[in-house]
Amino acid sequence: MGNHLWHLVHLLALCIMSVSGKVFVSIDCGASGSFTDENTIVWKGDSDLISTGVTHVVQSNYSVSHVYDTLRAFTTPRKNCYSIEVEEGEKVLVRAGFNYGNYDQKSTPPNFDLHFDGNFWITVNASEFKVYEAIYVAKKKVISVCVAQSKPDEFPFISTLEVRSLDSQLYNKIGTNNALLLNSRFAYGSNETIRFPLDPYDRIWMSGFATFLVNLKNDASVINVDVPDNPPLAVLKNAIATPNTSQMINLGLWTLQYPIRQPVYINWYFSEVKELNSSEIRSFKVLKDRLPFSVPIVPRFGKVVEYFFSNLSVTIDTNFSLSPIGSSTLPPLINAGEFFSISDALSDGTNNNDVEGLTSLQNAFSVLKEWGGDPCLPAPYSWEWITCSNDSIPRVTSLNLSSFNLTGPLPDFSKMDALETIDLHNNSLTGPIPGFLGTLPNLKLLNLADNQFSGSVPRSLSRNSKLNLSYTGNPVLCTNGKSCPGSDKSKTPIILGVTIPSVFVLAIAVVLVIRHNRRKASVPSHSGDANNMANGLSSGLRGTKEVVVELKGNSEERFFSSPTPLLGEGQRGN
Repeated sequence: MGNHLWHLVHLLALCIMSVSGKVFVSIDCGASGSFTDENTIVWKGDSDLISTGVTHVVQSNYSVSHVYDTLRAFTTPRKNCYSIEVEEGEKVLVRAGFNYGNYDQKSTPPNFDLHFDGNFWITVNASEFKVYEAIYVAKKKVISVCVAQSKPDEFPFISTLEVRSLDSQLYNKIGTNNALLLNSRFAYGSNETIRFPLDPYDRIWMSGFATFLVNLKNDASVINVDVPDNPPLAVLKNAIATPNTSQMINLGLWTLQYPIRQPVYINWYFSEVKELNSSEIRSFKVLKDRLPFSVPIVPRFGKVVEYFFSNLSVTIDTNFSLSPIGSSTLPPLINAGEFFSISDALSDGTNNNDVEGLTSLQNAFSVLKEWGGDPCLPAPYSWEWITCSNDSIPRVTSLNLSSFNLTGPLPDFSKMDALETIDLHNNSLTGPIPGFLGTLPNLKLLNLADNQFSGSVPRSLSRNSKLNLSYTGNPVLCTNGKSCPGSDKSKTPIILGVTIPSVFVLAIAVVLVIRHNRRKASVPSHSGDANNMANGLSSGLRGTKEVVVELKGNSEERFFSSPTPLLGEGQRGN
């Protein structure tokens, strides 16, 4: 194909990406700025995507390509993640590259774990240059790719990260709950690697140039690639074949990066390379370990036949081969192939309410932003300051944020209703203690000690007998009767000034009523004198009679006499 035509193909691919709004992200980890490579792919540095890690340059004699000359290494925390926004439910291709390049001059390449979206991907052995690729359906609006330390003093790193959107019909032979993990992808007969812009999805097809087989060129000027997995035209322009019909093409499993317990997914693509005359027939079948494994395959000129196997168990010794059928006059050929392992079932991730609550905490406190990826998954790599349940969709049951230098008010994380423990002591948290803490149904321990909380303790907390609550060491918090600025205690004198006179008025009224009734009920005596008055007062001082006046109506109030003797008790009327 001429350079002009290839240029048109490239422009078309760019237009497709632009119009569709698909994700096409290329991150040169550890680099600053951006550059465009020989495939017209624009690579950008990662400084605006991650705040942890240290950038390094590989030693010159370990250079693979410009994009693999830099990396980012991580000594803390244990798990470090990149997050990329995608469309929820879209199919994505995620690719991560690693070139140790003796960047630390220790000649000790580390082993560490690679994750995506809370799922274990693979243990990276960085003793040689590695690239890993996964294809799956995103379950959320953000995907994460993480490297995690699995051994002491072996620090993870990453060189490149790529995310590409794929059309939904690609690789749809498996459900949305599993990922395809690439073992190998070959363009047989090609002497160069094929990727974007020749493949608009930027799948990387390695050269499958064969030394002991015949390398063929396809004579077709146009090839219809309308098959489910849509191979690029470039991988069908070449093929390999045996020299004659007495030989087979051996397609052994040369690369098996993932555990053999995992089933595999295999695509093979066949396109006839020339117009056949009436006497020519090319027909063959797939053998597995020398036994027939497929129906007859007859490639078509100007078209492509895709043959796939899904959910097939293999071992490292499994052998596939293409063997001619007896009536075939031409040997078998193959143009391209893809070989995947099928992952275990993908996790749905940590409960969305908990993720939302943790995000609010990270937005409020910058010191927490260095933690990324799924908070709870994979289980051995949950964030250091949380504890998670073992549910299939984990819940966050504990926040352990003591001595984290948190400053400012607490944000609302009330949706985290599985919390049992919240430890926030020894920080500099300010503002009132949020009332939502008292609404968390499973909360058993709340430690707010040694902060700068103000106001009063919400009743929903102080009256919760099932809650182990600590709030000592908050000097401006109103506790244990300490007056609060602007509290109701400052109004007490006014209230007493109004209430006490009212009580005396009522008491006097009661006395007058009783005295009046007594005068009407008895004949006044004139025998009493000062002695009688004294005796009456003395008697009153020794034991005051309690007078109860019950109000009529619906009131249930009761008024009692003053402890002083009733005025005029024992006196005769004048």
